[in-house]
Amino acid sequence: MPDTPMIAIDRVNKFYGIYKALSDVSLNIGAGEFFALLGPSGCGKTTLLRSIAGFDNPSSGDIRIDGHSAIGVPPNLRPTNMVFQSYAIFPHLNVEENVAYGLKRLKLGADEERRRVGAALEQVRLGHLGKRRGHELSGGQRQRVALARALVLRPKVLLLDEPLSALDKKLREEMQAELRSLQRAVGITFVLVTHDQYEALALSDRIAVMFGGRIAQVATPKEIYQHPRTKSVADFLGGMNFLSGRTLGQTASGLTVETEKFGTLTLSLPEERIEVGARATVGIRPERLRLLWDDERAPHELTGKVVNRAYFGETTHLLVGVEGLEKPLSMIETNTHGADDLPIGADIRLAYDPEAFVLLADDPPVERVH
Repeated sequence: MPDTPMIAIDRVNKFYGIYKALSDVSLNIGAGEFFALLGPSGCGKTTLLRSIAGFDNPSSGDIRIDGHSAIGVPPNLRPTNMVFQSYAIFPHLNVEENVAYGLKRLKLGADEERRRVGAALEQVRLGHLGKRRGHELSGGQRQRVALARALVLRPKVLLLDEPLSALDKKLREEMQAELRSLQRAVGITFVLVTHDQYEALALSDRIAVMFGGRIAQVATPKEIYQHPRTKSVADFLGGMNFLSGRTLGQTASGLTVETEKFGTLTLSLPEERIEVGARATVGIRPERLRLLWDDERAPHELTGKVVNRAYFGETTHLLVGVEGLEKPLSMIETNTHGADDLPIGADIRLAYDPEAFVLLADDPPVERVH
């Protein structure tokens, strides 16, 4: 957690009538940090973003921006600006006029206004399109104009409400790279709302995963992917194979757990205390399982049968039935050796690394008032 947060959210609750959209949310976001709020629809991430922006007011709790409470402060007086999902580009204005729109209330003078608009357009690589009308812009260009219009006001925090969701896959990936480069260049705090886990992993310094109006986990992309805290976090970020087990005891190396088919595993100790003999859930990512070909051998392997497959170009996703397991295992294999040609029903062997398993805490009960 940052030592000197740009945004400090303290025990925020938000009710819409009797519906509880945010439940005791506390979070610190650092100055110059690219932070992602990630979760499924209805989890509260957009409500939290709008509360930071000032478009919604918390029912209780406090939000501090750059050391000052924002409660009761209107959006236009906060050191924030927001890029909406729709972009809201004025079609009858050209690019320069769209970007300058928010500057009018500052009464900067024509020369200073032109200078700031030009600098903002150069930041988003649209300096050559200043005279083009809003209705003549492509989706990617409209997104950049929206960014320039927000940045021209020089906010301390830029809030992004799923700004890339309307773009096609290829353009979206290109804009992700540009957005990350832009954030590094301007050096201010970016807060992104997204339901796309790969977008959050690719863009952010840290991620807060939300479910049911609560924050389930906050961590770096690598930490949250490799060491998810709960089953819901693990499943939402990339998918995972879940196995039931029972704890056997604790050693200097960690907690030993007995599992079906994968034997006894020694896993890192969770934050929550787990009693010996208690039920446990362990998980392994699909890409940490590997097909064994021909006479290849591995220290740890299982036999199974292909029950389904999906071709994704460079990889094939396989569902592998293993005798004794209730659900098939999901695995991802590159097509270097011909995984894409494996027929349904084929007998295969797969290898695994015992250190690739993680111990997952039970999901807390969702307390939503309706």
